[in-house]
Amino acid sequence: MEIKNLSLMNERLKNIVQSKYNEIALQSKEQNESSCCGSTCGCGDMDYTIMSDDYSGLKGYNKDADLGLGCGLPTEHAEISEGDTVIDLGSGAGNDAFVARSIVGESGKVLGLDFADAMLQKANANLVKLGYTNVEFVKGDVEEMPFENDLADVFISNCVLNLVPDKEKAFGEMCRVLKPGGHFCVSDIVLSGNLPGALVKDAEMYAGCVSGAMQKDEYLGVIEKAGFKSIQIRKEKEINLPDEILSKYLSESELNEFKSGDTGIYSITVFAVK
Repeated sequence: MEIKNLSLMNERLKNIVQSKYNEIALQSKEQNESSCCGSTCGCGDMDYTIMSDDYSGLKGYNKDADLGLGCGLPTEHAEISEGDTVIDLGSGAGNDAFVARSIVGESGKVLGLDFADAMLQKANANLVKLGYTNVEFVKGDVEEMPFENDLADVFISNCVLNLVPDKEKAFGEMCRVLKPGGHFCVSDIVLSGNLPGALVKDAEMYAGCVSGAMQKDEYLGVIEKAGFKSIQIRKEKEINLPDEILSKYLSESELNEFKSGDTGIYSITVFAVK
């Protein structure tokens, strides 16, 4: 019964994320930034662009593919080489995949994996405009990837794995699909300390990459358990959620206690080798 309940809960979380990111895909980065949560909901909800870094100076950057949904720049630290096969997990409108394509060149290949139909449509529309023949966007689940063993040289992912209910399965799949000696570089959200219950239980906060985040040490432990070595945090930054977002979930006293406490929300960019 417990396994069944967990499975149902995981499917519910996936449906929440899929629905929300299908909504977000219909808007531009500018629309996402001008609305409070990155889609058409009312003010006070989670801002889905608040954690993003600036891609505009990177080679291969495509403005139409940038919805402002990341929390780092994993391609900067991914040690991608010309000719590599790169897989981008949660590829969205194609932002990181197109940056990776600029590095792998004509002799490499980039595969983007996403399970939101609207995101895949947007990515493929961008791909048609760019005319790349060695980039492909595939529908699939990060927990059960539709890829053969030992396929990829590099995995990248940007603020996606915290949205996956079973992170052990996700990292296990990455290890399966990577070639021996291959590696990954992912940017993700982790925690230090415990979030208030109102944040943990909220669906918007889950889809916004906050309430599904793990403790940093636990996150790194999952990576090691999946069979990776040489685990390194290449970059770390603290994420400060604005009061106007937090006040939707917390009373004034709870907000003050949260801000003065030891709990921290961080973006980390992690590198590890199979």
